[in-house]
Amino acid sequence: MSEIEYSSLLYNEEEILNLYENMGWSSYTKDKESLFKGIKNSIYVKCAYDAGTLVGLVRAVGDGNTIIYIQDILVLESYQREGIGSNLIKFVLEEYKDVRQICLTTDITEKQRLFYESIGFKNYESVNIKGFMFEKQL
Repeated sequence: MSEIEYSSLLYNEEEILNLYENMGWSSYTKDKESLFKGIKNSIYVKCAYDAGTLVGLVRAVGDGNTIIYIQDILVLESYQREGIGSNLIKFVLEEYKDVRQICLTTDITEKQRLFYESIGFKNYESVNIKGFMFEKQL
């Protein structure tokens, strides 16, 4: 692994699809047009590259002033535990340092909980908040 470079540039669609598939996020890749439209319409996207190969991506949605949602944070499995995910999150936190609420939703696993707590995120319940979601079957 060479030095990881971070950029807002997006490489080809195949690399992006590979990243989502590698994470097991096939619900995103079933509708490629929607995925790429979502990425394009995000207020923030930062990618991690190793020798020109896309190995990580973070994207955020929101209004940019009062609330930000980290919609996706992905790092190829073979590159995890190298600080790439933490760095990608830190870029979002720095870009929106004046935004009071930066939220995300993630899987309920010990690995995920430990990762997000290690970079300063708190479980909603620990700050007396409950999250809700309305999911449509498309």
